[in-house]
Amino acid sequence: MPKKDKKNAGGKGKRAPGKPVKKKRRRLTKRDRILIFSGAFAALLLAVIVFLHGYFRVRTVRVEGNTRYTDEEIREMVLTGGWKDNTLAYRLMYGAKGITDLPFIERVDVDVLSHDTVRLIVYEKALAGYIEYLGQYMYFDREGIVVESGKERLEGVPQVMGLRFGYVVLYDRLPVENENVFGLILSITQLLDKYHLSADRIFFDAGYRIFLYFDDIEAELGTSEYIDEKIEQLVHILPELEGRRGILRMKDYTPATRGITFEERK
Repeated sequence: MPKKDKKNAGGKGKRAPGKPVKKKRRRLTKRDRILIFSGAFAALLLAVIVFLHGYFRVRTVRVEGNTRYTDEEIREMVLTGGWKDNTLAYRLMYGAKGITDLPFIERVDVDVLSHDTVRLIVYEKALAGYIEYLGQYMYFDREGIVVESGKERLEGVPQVMGLRFGYVVLYDRLPVENENVFGLILSITQLLDKYHLSADRIFFDAGYRIFLYFDDIEAELGTSEYIDEKIEQLVHILPELEGRRGILRMKDYTPATRGITFEERK
């Protein structure tokens, strides 16, 4: 009978058939740990960006204070896509500051009402009138400073004629002899707005006497004395002269005499 090999007794020293070989686990190197951490951080950062972009995206916009632009035009000028349609970005970028680089607008304040709703408060430039110069409409404020220019006429702002100047520079005051005329122009513009009248032109003669033009009606107002009362009278007189042509003489008007005459033209 053959002798048993003591070395193989009990199956020691020899792998049993079908049993997998245990591999020794490789320890992670410093480089491996950095790569894993970087990948996890990048994935987390991407998730945060996607969340912030979606959660704080502007979906509702309220516009207040605009008369020269429609609500949609204001939205297009302010919310131009990218970070500019994100309420969180507006809160961080502007805070209490307004947007000031828009034409005919002093500034637009962005009031963040919620994570997806903003209110745009528009403060328009106070335009007294405009002049035509070298094929451009040059708009000026109450101080006579030319604040905007363009090739399209802005509705609601009257053309001013009769001012004498040799040049026009954007963001500079119009070089006229009597700078007080700009305050008078603004007063006339505000009174026209107050009484819901729209004059085509404001004309000043050499003595700065005032003429207003409404279609085919020329209103000769004379000096600025009783200017409020004179323009108020136009509210009642102009509807009666609709379709007619002529000169409405109001230069001698006072609340006591009420001297107004109409000279019709054919």
